[in-house]
Amino acid sequence: MAEGPLRLMLCGSVDDGKSTLIGRLIHDLGGIPEDVLSGLVGKNGEADLSRLTDGLDAEREQGITIDVAWRYFSSPARTFIAADAPGHEQYTRNMATAASSVDTAVLLVDARKGLTDQTHRHARIAALLGVESFVLVVNKMDLVDWSQGVFTKIVTAFEVLSEDLNVIGQAVPVTALSGANVVARGETAAWWTGPTLLQILESSPDSLMAASSTPMRLPIQMILRPDGARAYAGRLAAGMLVAGDPIRVEPGGQITTVRTILGPDGDLEQAVAGQSVAVLLAEDLDVGRGDVLCDANYPAESADQLEADIIWMSDQPLLPGRPYILKLATQSVRAQVTAIKSRRDIRSGADLAADRLGLNDVGRCKVALALPIAMDAYVDCREMGGFILIDRETQDTVGAGLVRHTLRRSATVQASPLAVSRQDRARALGQKPTCLWFTGLSGAGKSTLANRLDVILNRNGFHTVLLDGDNLRRGLNQDLGFTEADRVENIRRVAEVSRLMTDAGLIVLVALISPFRVDRETARSLFEPEEFNEIFVDVPLEVAESRDPKSLYKKARRGELPNFTGIGSPYEPPINPEIHVHTDTVLPDQACQQIIDELRCQGRLG
Repeated sequence: MAEGPLRLMLCGSVDDGKSTLIGRLIHDLGGIPEDVLSGLVGKNGEADLSRLTDGLDAEREQGITIDVAWRYFSSPARTFIAADAPGHEQYTRNMATAASSVDTAVLLVDARKGLTDQTHRHARIAALLGVESFVLVVNKMDLVDWSQGVFTKIVTAFEVLSEDLNVIGQAVPVTALSGANVVARGETAAWWTGPTLLQILESSPDSLMAASSTPMRLPIQMILRPDGARAYAGRLAAGMLVAGDPIRVEPGGQITTVRTILGPDGDLEQAVAGQSVAVLLAEDLDVGRGDVLCDANYPAESADQLEADIIWMSDQPLLPGRPYILKLATQSVRAQVTAIKSRRDIRSGADLAADRLGLNDVGRCKVALALPIAMDAYVDCREMGGFILIDRETQDTVGAGLVRHTLRRSATVQASPLAVSRQDRARALGQKPTCLWFTGLSGAGKSTLANRLDVILNRNGFHTVLLDGDNLRRGLNQDLGFTEADRVENIRRVAEVSRLMTDAGLIVLVALISPFRVDRETARSLFEPEEFNEIFVDVPLEVAESRDPKSLYKKARRGELPNFTGIGSPYEPPINPEIHVHTDTVLPDQACQQIIDELRCQGRLG
């Protein structure tokens, strides 16, 4: 019989009885004090055990689970840590969070409904997150008169799913409301001779031993200085750390040995996965937060490109080219999804073509990082293979990812050193390279101003180039439309070209609507802070419409241009642009002079 605490998650579709089941488990094991039990009494005068885990007011008012509720309870044979995950599709992100840290998934199914789309979604996400042990609980058997045929049909469907997911599954019929087959055997199901739910859980494997048997990984969280020495502190993510062992630091590849392991109560001879320790090394290395101490013989890979399965958790779609912060263990780095290879169909498991991921979608993606970080495949080490994606503006967690493998080109494609530097090229031209990014509504005057400023700078001896959105769409970007995904790619390409041109020492003028702040910030991130000037060409929408020489606004109003900025698609004005020009109140030459004056104040025009 397994001895370690079992971390389990109750999941499945809404109203399948997850909260009632966990309440029944704890109640029948004597884990609910009388004063708490009396507070759960419902309108019918009986205890409503589902309310035990519904701690939010909204949960109790609506009768649903929203947040993940963790409960600790014990049987005579074992200790359990249980998560009651929400069943509603809109709260799938909360379920995924719980699944990332459990050993067993208890998958509930209403006997009257069988396996639903949400059942499939929860099962696939749990399996994707590394849960290999499943317990299928067919609940509300009393509502189908404890039909053995109904139970067998549901179990057969689950066996097909579990084989597809490559997971181990056991099944048990229960009525959580009465407690039949939960802790004690139910008298109304004489045909069921298998174990109760509790008996299954008491014998389920836990993941602690597996984590301890994998190669050692210690992500560094902070640097301590006991008695003046540098000690590298963190929580051991995997494997066993032994004093005197050789270790390798990733990324970087430095090799040394462990001199001392410090625990809360003094020196340790060894530490295992899950323990928090501080380590003194034989040599004083340049190691900091985000670095990972690894088994010297089996180190983590360090890479800046990877393939991953991503569970998307935001109402805003995942689009290739958008910037995020990727956080893996104690490492944080700027990241972009460069390609979406496929989207997983929740019901069939088939991989479908996709150019975006929506809320609760699961997709296989290629990811590029600003810097190499240490990582393992998720199947080899959860702690070093799981990551989150964070929105750079809102700081919201928008996705959870699982590393499949690093990409070979991460090691084979390296930046080539150039004999002539960008500083050399700028000195040869006698100017400071700059990107002037004109943004605003169609008709605001971006191209007019950029063209006029280009002429003025050229006449004054400056070396410039103008990248106009309409012209670029006739060549470099002629394959792109005006969907949100295509707009992101349009700006990414233009930004990369602009950076190359500033590397050549030029002053680059870019005239693009570029309606989304996040995409303009992506462009900005390619440049040194002083080299990028966002110029907001600002006019009221009605003024822009009145200028409309191509009748684009009229076509958009008639529905002929469905994604036209300002009508069918939003424009997000800059919050703090370097230069703000109101072209409805100043003439073009006055606006150009305003821009030139600001650039001179910055020292960009000498």
